[in-house]
Amino acid sequence: MTDSLSGKTLFITGASRGIGKAIALRAAADGANIVIAAKTERKHPKLPGTIHSVAEEVEAAGGKALAIKLDIRDEDAVAAAMAQAAEHFGGIDILVNNASAIFLAPTPEVPMKRFDLMFGVNVRGTFVCSQAALPYLKQADNPHILNLSPPLNMDKKWFAPHVAYTMAKYGMSLCVLGMAEEFKSDGIAVNALWPRTVIATAALAMLGGAVKPENCRKPEIMADAARWILTQPAAELSGNFFIDDEVLARAGVTDLEPYAVKPGERLLPDLFL
Repeated sequence: MTDSLSGKTLFITGASRGIGKAIALRAAADGANIVIAAKTERKHPKLPGTIHSVAEEVEAAGGKALAIKLDIRDEDAVAAAMAQAAEHFGGIDILVNNASAIFLAPTPEVPMKRFDLMFGVNVRGTFVCSQAALPYLKQADNPHILNLSPPLNMDKKWFAPHVAYTMAKYGMSLCVLGMAEEFKSDGIAVNALWPRTVIATAALAMLGGAVKPENCRKPEIMADAARWILTQPAAELSGNFFIDDEVLARAGVTDLEPYAVKPGERLLPDLFL
């Protein structure tokens, strides 16, 4: 087993910014092929990054890029994107279900449009992408699915303040639980990865300034943890709910200060831990 992603093809949803982009750039540094599948084709007024700007960064980092404008709620578009990716790079080795929608609000304050968006992207999108990638993953040497979702913690304190969001994120985690067992005979690993602390991304703006970047870690900690998971033998590592710092400890990385936005500042724990 190699500890590099060189020559591997990763299909990453929501890769135009944040953690998805960080995973793309880390894999690109190994010489991987990256499919940047996201909705942002033109510059967003409030958010950084487009599929094309990330494609340029991937190429600059040493990888090969294919930018595909994709709304993962459209199953026909997802199937077409997977086929395009497989044809372009000769297959798909890894699916990273990173795309996610967040709206942290109590039940009376959740517009159904927001509810539907979270379930459409987080739960349905993850399921659709996994289903569409399956025929290609079955042909791969060391196939992995990685969902950016939390461990299943049934403590009611994680549900009460934002039951809609929690259900939607846990839907992604339930895909890990079920598909890891379902795809075991095909040799496809299915795992989840979640950060110990809040990660400094554009999604912080959705929290209304409640979390300051200096109390967060950088997305690179998730990228390094993802790389370790995705280079492991798929047959030996499936059905896990990984936390970023625990993964890095297994990889021999103990100094996490370089991942802090502002070393020495107090770090805020992420939801669900």
